Amino acid sequence: MWRLSRALVMPWLSICLFVFLSGCQTREARLTVSAAADLTDAFGEIGRQFTAATGMPVSFNFGSTGQLAQQIEQGAPVDIFAAASVDYLDDLERKGRIVPATRRRYGTGRLVVWSRHDRPTRIQSLADLGQPGIERIAIANPEHAPYGIAAREALITAGLWERITPRLILAENVRQTLRYAESGDVDAALVALSLCYRNREDGAPAGHFILVPQELHRPLIQEMAIINGTAQLAAARRFSDLVMSDVGREILVRYGFSVGESENRP
Repeated sequence: MWRLSRALVMPWLSICLFVFLSGCQTREARLTVSAAADLTDAFGEIGRQFTAATGMPVSFNFGSTGQLAQQIEQGAPVDIFAAASVDYLDDLERKGRIVPATRRRYGTGRLVVWSRHDRPTRIQSLADLGQPGIERIAIANPEHAPYGIAAREALITAGLWERITPRLILAENVRQTLRYAESGDVDAALVALSLCYRNREDGAPAGHFILVPQELHRPLIQEMAIINGTAQLAAARRFSDLVMSDVGREILVRYGFSVGESENRP
């Protein structure tokens, strides 16, 4: 009786095990991208293009470049890293955490001062942040966020840093910085231009913003690279190629990035 039962049961167990393992493999067939917070909207669109073309879903982890780099250094399961500063990729390369030959410069970001349309004090220049009516100003934490570093450099160069330091509110990343301003918790925020076109189908900005002169801070040159040891090397290369393609570059330009300096690293 036992032999008959085993003969009947074992094939079904094998089938169930195959289905289970296939399901696990399907769930694992996913590209994981850690990307700077200023890429939230642009990479969200590129990710949908990638999935439509390949059938592979993309999991994004958006945050400050410094924090994401630290996670990768500590072994976070990431396939590709898109940073808002080359400095962090330089550090990861020295530590052997990325594949150097896969580094690609996809664009340069811009820093803006953003405020809600309903604020009583209209900001027309960076110097206007020193006005008495501007009581709270948000920037990303310059300890680990490239846009926070650029904001601090611009305010120092403009001679405003010491005057407005008591009014500063530090956010974890540039996306959170914008949320502070959107909610009215702060009067103004120094954020990425790439985040200023959300929530409007016609592409118009959701708030009022002015560009911060680029000469006031170091350029926000942005690069990406594939993580050393990824199990999704082919998919990561394909995603990188999509970002650098005409389709990807058109999306980046639409969100305010300059792609004139985009290039493959030697």
